[in-house]
Amino acid sequence: MKIATPTLIKLAQALFLSLVLSSAGYAELLIDTIAAVVEDSVITENELIQRMAVIRAQASDQAQFPRDSVFLQQVLNRMITERLQITYGSRRGIEVDELQLDRAMQELAERNRMTLEEFRQTLLQKKIDYISFREQVRTEMLVGQVRRRAVESKIKISDQEINELLEQQKNSLNLDVEYRIAHILVQLPTDPTPEQLQEAKAKVEQVEQLAQQGDSFTQLAIRYSQSQDALEGGDLGWRNRDQIPAIFADHLDGLTAGDLSKVVRSPNGLHLFKVIDTRGNKTVLIEQMRSRHILLRVNAVRSDDDALRDLTSLRSRIVNGADFSELARANSDDPGTAVNGGTLDWVAPSALAPSFRDTAARLTIGQISEPFKSRFGWHILEVLERRQHDNSEDARREKARGTLRQRKIEEETDLWIRQLVDESYVDNRLLANDTSTAQ
Repeated sequence: MKIATPTLIKLAQALFLSLVLSSAGYAELLIDTIAAVVEDSVITENELIQRMAVIRAQASDQAQFPRDSVFLQQVLNRMITERLQITYGSRRGIEVDELQLDRAMQELAERNRMTLEEFRQTLLQKKIDYISFREQVRTEMLVGQVRRRAVESKIKISDQEINELLEQQKNSLNLDVEYRIAHILVQLPTDPTPEQLQEAKAKVEQVEQLAQQGDSFTQLAIRYSQSQDALEGGDLGWRNRDQIPAIFADHLDGLTAGDLSKVVRSPNGLHLFKVIDTRGNKTVLIEQMRSRHILLRVNAVRSDDDALRDLTSLRSRIVNGADFSELARANSDDPGTAVNGGTLDWVAPSALAPSFRDTAARLTIGQISEPFKSRFGWHILEVLERRQHDNSEDARREKARGTLRQRKIEEETDLWIRQLVDESYVDNRLLANDTSTAQ
């Protein structure tokens, strides 16, 4: 990272920020000064303070944050990486227009069971500037789009990789266990000097000591971690063993809920992680049904009324004893099933067209439906069987695919962001309190 940090400017900014941060509620700045220059854009101190206010307002009532100077630097670091990603996207034509942003704000309000105006007033009551909040939503949407294009769109998972992962899982004693893990990262340069490595080790070991003494791991992560999820306490959420980054999964053996890992090293730096909790997985059972149908398509020769009349006649014949399969072979316009007497293979109702699924849900076994319409044409339907199917194998393959994809996304995103920062110009003008060692 190309960095400029003029000492006099930083000292002046630090004095100014300490006055601002010591006032209740982060009073409005009289002069909007620059907190950081990122490539050809700036992050102002007002933007920084507004973001801090948003993060505090979104946190739970029990959330505790580190002292203001540390919290400020964590938030600024996040804003710098966001700005770099937005600049990357802007140069490639990635943007979020006003219509997209309006829809996102409306959805946010609806999720909180409010009108947009009520949502706006709620933000104001929490002393959050609505325009700043709206722009933060735009930022999050942009960052998501940029990462999808720069990283996620390039992730490919082969059947061979899935097979290899499933083979590895056969020997896993913890296959049916999910873990909730939080971690702390102390970053290292790509090729650290012995002095840099020793300094990082000293810091993470002191953090480890604080955690062993009972300090909140969440608060330690917020205060000291240099990971992108530091402000969430480093929480990775619930994952099974194979969804956990390999650097952590390789050190899980013997750990239970509440246990702290040893310090481990990855290409990004030194990590310390804690097992917050564990839980068991269950067999995946899904409802399936086997059915048969007769389809009549509407075309230039057959109108909707014609199809409805013909199917009503066919249904009447079946109810009075005619063979469904024979009539399906002779009349159905679905070539894939007509040869089998209209019979469909076992399928989960959720995989069917809505009108087909909803009609099937109302039928008892052996009952013939009234004619109904789907996007394919007009149908009559009979449900032959229903069952609870153990879908664990299919679910395992799909889960393995998701696991591999998520693992690759996380690894590649971390490397991509690190490369982006290393190749970019950043002038951090805030003189944060010294957090190079745990205190």
